Amino acid sequence: MAIVLRLDRMMADRKISLNELAQKVGIANVNLSNIKTGKVSAIRFSTLNAICDVLDCQPGDILEFQRESKQE
Repeated sequence: MAIVLRLDRMMADRKISLNELAQKVGIANVNLSNIKTGKVSAIRFSTLNAICDVLDCQPGDILEFQRESKQE
């Protein structure tokens, strides 16, 4: 997938644990863990908004586009 989630990096920069972030965002630990490890194919804007609000960051700090190499 071309979109890579960098939530783990942002959490480390902000020194916030998974449990603390999940509680402040209002989602289950397992759901936040799946986002953190990139095991999701979609994320709700409301969830992204809440994460950015708690971490005081922009969506671009969490989401990164990596161009996939084209195989011929």
